[in-house]
Amino acid sequence: MVIVRLTGGLGNQLFQYAAALRVALITGSPLRLDILSLARDSKRCYSLWPYQISATLAGDAEITFFQGRERLRTAKHALYERIPARWRRWHWVRQPSLRFYPPVLGLQGSVYLDGSWQSERYFGDITDRLRSEFTLSAPLTGRNEALARQIESMPSTVSLHVRRGDYVDHAATQAIHEVCSPDYYAAAVLRLAGSEDKSHVFVFSDDPTWVKTNVHLPLPMTIVDHNPADQAHEDLRLMSLCRHHIIANSSFSWWGAWLGRKPGKMVFAPNRWFNCDGYEIRDIVPADWTLLDFDGRR
Repeated sequence: MVIVRLTGGLGNQLFQYAAALRVALITGSPLRLDILSLARDSKRCYSLWPYQISATLAGDAEITFFQGRERLRTAKHALYERIPARWRRWHWVRQPSLRFYPPVLGLQGSVYLDGSWQSERYFGDITDRLRSEFTLSAPLTGRNEALARQIESMPSTVSLHVRRGDYVDHAATQAIHEVCSPDYYAAAVLRLAGSEDKSHVFVFSDDPTWVKTNVHLPLPMTIVDHNPADQAHEDLRLMSLCRHHIIANSSFSWWGAWLGRKPGKMVFAPNRWFNCDGYEIRDIVPADWTLLDFDGRR
């Protein structure tokens, strides 16, 4: 059995699920989702329910099994560490840092995963499986259906994501995440405009009022602001329908770009994800995406 602890918003949960699914496929085990942390979180909730995922929720007994063995491992750490990893029957894996952690893909037996796992390197070889599972079960309706038709009818469309929210409102989060500047978005659009004719930009943001005042682009744009927070998956679906993508330092727009399947797709991403050292951006941003500085320089 493989259990993954889900935390954070939709983008984070998609990363955690993707890495755990790969581990489950390696070990030949069923995948279970531990959502207890989300049940205690007043700002976040379990967000994978709209998708056609193959995993099921972990039961209390399954979680307790790993918790008990983790306490045993902690109490007898020195003895446990002497056992070769290939012989251990269970593993409680806390991601040691934000860097890609290769050992997680070599585990056997029962595994409990606790981390962010924000790198395509964990799951790049199961792309088709993930895109299938990360398909929404419900069909498009209403305003979302109309926008999807508009996006599909245009020769060139761009999804652009402006993440603000707790990046500017919460001091602790602000210390970790810097907000991409209007110059970053304008520079990315100019690069696209130089290679694409008649592009139309669809802007997604948790602060559309700020966008209207501060983001001025040399291309026509539509601000998508009708989906409430609990319908973020609908915004993500619309983003994935666009041909090109300009993302923020956000796991949410990362998935909007990654799930896009249009030929000739170009993706622009900021060259920093966190305001801290010791993190290699190439662990999270695929090599074929273009990196720009927060002020728009390459």
